[in-house]
Formats: sequence, C-alpha cells, structure tokens
Amino acid sequence: MNLLTLYRRELAAYLVSPFGYIIACAFLLFTGRFFHFALVQTQSADVMNEVLGVMDVFSMILVPMITMRLIAEERKSGTLEMLVTAPVTDVEIVASKFGASLTYFILLVAPTGLYVELLRRHGPPDLGAVAAGYLGLVLIASVFLSIGIFVSACSRNQVVAGIVTFVILLLVWMLGLSASQFPEWAVPVVRYVAFFPHFEPFRKGLVDSRDLVYFLSVTGLALFGTVRVLELRRWRG
Repeated sequence: MNLLTLYRRELAAYLVSPFGYIIACAFLLFTGRFFHFALVQTQSADVMNEVLGVMDVFSMILVPMITMRLIAEERKSGTLEMLVTAPVTDVEIVASKFGASLTYFILLVAPTGLYVELLRRHGPPDLGAVAAGYLGLVLIASVFLSIGIFVSACSRNQVVAGIVTFVILLLVWMLGLSASQFPEWAVPVVRYVAFFPHFEPFRKGLVDSRDLVYFLSVTGLALFGTVRVLELRRWRG
C-alpha cells in the first residue's frame, strides 16, 4: 500500500459519503446566496473580493467537519492500528489524509469559479486579483486542514476533534481581530500569529513571499506534529 493508494482511499471516503455531499451542498448554497446578495448590493465586478472573504471565514466551520473523522474515527474503530502496522510510513499516512482533504476542499471551491464568468456582465473582473484570492484561500485552508488533522490524531472522538479544531481556529481568528487591544510592542507579533492578516493581501491581488512562508510553515509544523503523534502511538504499540 503506497501513498497514491492511501490518497485514493481517503479521497473516495469523501466522494462516496452522503456527509461529503451534504457539506458540499451547504457550502455552495451559502456562498451562492452570499454572492447573489453582494452582487445585488454592490453591482461591482469587485464582488469576488467579498465572496472570498466570506468563504475564508466559512472555512473555519467547514474544515472541522472535513477533518474530524480522519484519524479520530479510525482510532475509535481500531482501523488505525491495522494501518500503522501495514508496510506504510507515518509520513505517507498523514500526507495521504492531508492531500485528500485538500483535494476535497478544492473540489468544493471549484464551482464558485462560475461566479467570475457571471461578473463579466458588470464589467471585466481583475482575473489576477481573483487568482491570488483563490490561492490565498487554498493556502489558509491548508493551515486549517493541517491543524484539524493534528487535533484528530490527538483525539479518540471525532465530534470532540471537530469542536476543538473549531475552537482553536476561532480563538486565533479573534486574536487577529483584537490585536489592537494588546500592548504596542505585542501587536506585530499577534498580527503575525493570526491567520487572516496573512490572507488579506491575497484578496487584494498581492502575493507576498512572507505570507507564503507563514502558511507553508504553519501547515508543515502541524503535519509534522501529526506524524510525531502517530510515531508515538506506533512506539507504544
């Protein structure tokens, strides 16, 4: 069983599960409704900036539902023990789960690309800014997913994993909103730790290497932590 086989197994779990389609319908219904509302209110080709911002915030609710079952459910059912004793590495296990969850997220977001075509009736949208916004959305989703997978690896209950993941994402989001309440010397640190200040430049069409490094570093750190949790479980077993 190699990485590709594990990846296909995990992705199939999303694509054949009724829950996966319920999440997709809820996401597209919510974003579609907001797109219509924003378009009617602004009558502007720049409405995608607002839509991407809403999808970003909505991802805090969506991601815990995507990741909560990835490892916690397998731990509870006992299938994780079979997986860690199979001829695969912990890195392959984590990479397959992360890759499948990120692919599923991208598949959820992909239909919203039709909004860009609809916006042409109100003037040509800035495709560069839209592309940068989608890149930022995928990057911040990668951070959310990696954190969700780490929490799922630390829990035996998928509901608990989902709730804890949401609480963590919510607290960091609130941290960014309340940055100005901290002492002046701490404000830059708080803004750097928070997720969304790094997403805002992407919404404006700016791709900064510092934001790229932040997203990739946090994602890598969370996935590394997940690998270490699995290694510890394998050692104990």
